[in-house]
Amino acid sequence: MIGLVLAAGAGRRLRPYTDTLPKALVPVDGDTTILDLTLGNFAEIGLTEVAIIVGYRKEAVYDRKAALEEKYGLKLTLIDNDKAEEWNNAYSLWCGRDAIKHTVILANGDTVHPVSVEKTLLAARGDGKKIILALDTVKNLADEEMKVIVDPEKGVQKITKLMDPATATGEYIGVTLIEGDAAEQLADALKATFERDPDLYYEDGYQELVNRGFKVDVEPIGDVKWVEIDNHDDLAKGREIACQY
Repeated sequence: MIGLVLAAGAGRRLRPYTDTLPKALVPVDGDTTILDLTLGNFAEIGLTEVAIIVGYRKEAVYDRKAALEEKYGLKLTLIDNDKAEEWNNAYSLWCGRDAIKHTVILANGDTVHPVSVEKTLLAARGDGKKIILALDTVKNLADEEMKVIVDPEKGVQKITKLMDPATATGEYIGVTLIEGDAAEQLADALKATFERDPDLYYEDGYQELVNRGFKVDVEPIGDVKWVEIDNHDDLAKGREIACQY
């Protein structure tokens, strides 16, 4: 098993930080960045290798690669997304299709969360589960969140932002455990998704899998403090949370 981080996004709503840095390298606790927190989580659960999808301002990640490897005791492989500033992240995750064959814990490069999330996903493995999404079933939802409807027996039925929040089971927080034997089917679903519309999310690729009859499971993370950092208000919240880990 390895870690996989999607860190190719531009994060334009976080300017001026992202004038020179990808969103994953925005600091949230002193010099500690979002990427630092994710790599620290991966190291804590015993991973030794991490693949990072890079694109926008990728040179900043390349410049820090050796220092991050030394700090966290991880071997980092950087994978270039050549369309990071043109296409959405369904294509970005597809760029990591070879990494997924190793079984991965995927983390979005803009999600500040505690290591308990990764530990929860690891504990949920087995019983034929191939893809397990970390789900917040506590938070009050609004329009912006990536919402999920779950059937207790059949797993994910719908995953999209475009849903009445009142109908959702919870919010997908941007962390997934993907078993290696799901890699080929997921890659094919992602390819079909970005070929249909390059502006779609990788979660639309999960929906494509569900539509094909593939079972996608979820695991509730409990009452956990986390945030997806899209704008300066989110960043302020992330900084309040990060210093507590």
